[in-house]
Amino acid sequence: MLAAKADNPIGGRSVVCVGFNDWDNEVWTNQHHLMARLAAAGSEVLFVESLGLRRPQLGSGRDLRRIARRLRWGLAAPRRRDGVTVLSPLVLPLQQPAAVRLLNRGILRTQVGAAARWLRLRHPILWGYVPQAETLLGVLRPELVVYHCVDDIAAQDGVDAAGFRAAEARFARRADLVIASAPVLVERMRALSNNVLYAPNVADTRLFATALEAGAADPALAAIPSPRIVFVGAIAAKKLDFELLEGLAAARLEWSFALVGPIGLGEPDTDVSRLLEAPNIHLLGARTQQQLPAVLRGADVGLIPYRNSRLTASIFPMKVYEYLAAGLPIVATGLPALAGVDGVELVQGRDETLAAIERALEAGAEPRRRARSADALGHSYEARLAEIGAALLR
Repeated sequence: MLAAKADNPIGGRSVVCVGFNDWDNEVWTNQHHLMARLAAAGSEVLFVESLGLRRPQLGSGRDLRRIARRLRWGLAAPRRRDGVTVLSPLVLPLQQPAAVRLLNRGILRTQVGAAARWLRLRHPILWGYVPQAETLLGVLRPELVVYHCVDDIAAQDGVDAAGFRAAEARFARRADLVIASAPVLVERMRALSNNVLYAPNVADTRLFATALEAGAADPALAAIPSPRIVFVGAIAAKKLDFELLEGLAAARLEWSFALVGPIGLGEPDTDVSRLLEAPNIHLLGARTQQQLPAVLRGADVGLIPYRNSRLTASIFPMKVYEYLAAGLPIVATGLPALAGVDGVELVQGRDETLAAIERALEAGAEPRRRARSADALGHSYEARLAEIGAALLR
């Protein structure tokens, strides 16, 4: 049995993490929060940025800026961010043809191997959020291997689904621990591995609990009429049910629907023009993690209006415990992973959603908000890392 060092959930071991986002992504996800906390706990963490599994849209300004940024950082030495060493591999953002895949694998091995030697990482934990991390097994000779499956990436547009699924099967079988964030992912992973940990996404619950402290609400949110029904996160058509939002807004003109987050993240051709036409739908733009409690301080209901799709069937959003830690009741659609979660009312269609929001507004007293927040505090990144460490090192 491997032992853990005090105060470090993985025993102070170094980590090479292969992510599916860039480190400076507009919205931090599970991978950013966990790796930053491991680094703060004393582990040396090398974070390998996205390998470009989705075909870029060359007509998209966001994708073109990302390609230019990746080229700039890829030609530079690894950089330090939030206590983590970040590597931007110079891989081509294409998964076809086979010659490109072979070239990308060679580039990845060379760059990660050089960075690992520079950091003096010996037999680190290889922690892959994408199964293409398998390419690094021979280079790193890791002590332990983790596959952290938080999305059905193969269900996303522009991804080579067959190639992804094949790599996933190989990597999950090789992993010492597979972590899955939604029941449908757990089911698929248990067909590949005998050591699967169900670990839904959690939140910085202490930060979001500050929404219940005295203070000013976000100025842009405070400027719109209440009641305020708030969604926080990336505004992308592949996930959000824009038609549902339009229907809700048209049926309750006295309610304000506030969408707080970057538009088109991960889906550059997202069209929000019809949302902008609704007088009571307000697109307030992105906020930093530290600014979000002030947004939720002024909210009455946390809304998660997702589409019903193969992609959303595998999603357990981080915003669930962010909303709950802030004391908000939650109304959600299109997310079977949330069935049975305390504080979440899972509904379908416009009429059920309207009725659920009305019930939440009627029951939105201050004591209920504080009780929800207290119940959510244990669903933190620190608690999740302790659970992962215990499963990995036993």
